[in-house]
Amino acid sequence: MLKGIIFDLDGVITDTAEYHYLAWKKTAEAIGVPFDREFNEELKGVSRMDSLYKILDHGGIRGQFSEAQVEELAHDKNIYYQELIKEITPNDLLPGIKDFLLECKEAGLKLGLASASKNGPVILDRLEVTTLFDTIVDPGKLKKGKPDPEIFVKAAAQLQLQVNECIGVEDAEAGIQAIKGANMFAIGVGTPDRMKLADWQVGSTTEITLERLREKLGE
Repeated sequence: MLKGIIFDLDGVITDTAEYHYLAWKKTAEAIGVPFDREFNEELKGVSRMDSLYKILDHGGIRGQFSEAQVEELAHDKNIYYQELIKEITPNDLLPGIKDFLLECKEAGLKLGLASASKNGPVILDRLEVTTLFDTIVDPGKLKKGKPDPEIFVKAAAQLQLQVNECIGVEDAEAGIQAIKGANMFAIGVGTPDRMKLADWQVGSTTEITLERLREKLGE
C-alpha cells in the first residue's frame, strides 16, 4: 500500500539542469577540459564529486590533481551554481508538480527528497515548498551516490516507512536504477528510451496525478 513518495529534485520538482550545465562548463573549461551538452547528460543524477571525477577522466587529467585540488574545484563549481540559483522563484516549479504535492499531502502521504544536490534545502525554500516535505536526505552523509539505491533506502527510513510502501520519482537513468535497486516502483520523467527501466514513464510532470498513480499501482 502506498504511504510515501520520494522525489528527486532537478527535472522532477524544478529544472535547474541549465544552471548545473553552465556551472560545470565554467569549471571544466577553467582547467582546459572541453565540455558540451552531450557530455553533460552523463552527469545528471550524479553527485558533485563523482561528476568532477568524470570531467577529469574525460579530459585525461585526473592524475594531475591532488585530492585537495579536486575539493577546491568542486567548491568553485558550487559557488558558480549558488550564484545562478539565486534567481529561482516559485514560478520555476515544473508544471503540475505543486498540485501533485498538495494532492499527496491531502491524502496523508509522506513526502521525501532524495537529491544528490547539497543545495536541495535552499532550492526548496526558494520554491516555497519546504513545508510540504517530511524529510530531506543529506547527500553528504551517504556512502555511495546514485545509481546506488542508498539514498532512496535512507529516505524511506527517515519517513519511517518500508521501501515497498514508497515509490520514487526521477528524471535520470542513474536515479531510476537507484529506485529499482531499492525495490521501489519508479516513475520516470523523460523520453521512453532514457526511462526504459521505469515502471511508469511520463513525458512531463503534468501527467503525474495521484489518481493515475494509484491506477498504475493497481490500488
